[in-house]
Amino acid sequence: MRRRRVIQYSRPRAEMNLTSMMDLTFLLLITFIITFPLIEQGLPVALPKGKSKPLETNDKPAVVTVDSQGRIYLGQTIVTLDDLNGRLRAMLGANDKLQLIIRGDKQVSYGTIVDVAQLATDLGIGRMALATSPKEK
Repeated sequence: MRRRRVIQYSRPRAEMNLTSMMDLTFLLLITFIITFPLIEQGLPVALPKGKSKPLETNDKPAVVTVDSQGRIYLGQTIVTLDDLNGRLRAMLGANDKLQLIIRGDKQVSYGTIVDVAQLATDLGIGRMALATSPKEK
C-alpha cells in the first residue's frame, strides 16, 4: 500500500488588522472631546455669575461677544455695530428663527450690551439670552 501525501498549500488569508485603525479612531475621538469645548466657548471673557437655564434649540444660535475693552465679535470676527447689523440681518434672512446669545465680559459697560440687545430687537430677533457662568456655592 502506498501512502498518499497530502500537500497543503498556504493560501493568503484575507483578513485585515484593525488594531491600528481603531487606535487612530480613538485618538481622533479624544482630540475632538478635548478641543470641542474650547471651540464652542469662543473668545475668553469673564462672564458675570448668575443662575440661568440653557437655551433649548435645534439650530446653532448666533453668538455675539463683547470683551472687556468693549470690542464686539460675531463668532470669532471683530465687528462694529453697523457691521453687526448687516451680518445679523443676513443671518436672519437665512433663518427666521435665529437665536442670539450675548456673551459680555463682566467689566464691560452695560450700555454696550444694551446696544447689542437693542440692535437685535430692532432686527426682529425674538429669542436672545445673556450668557453667564454658574454661581459658586
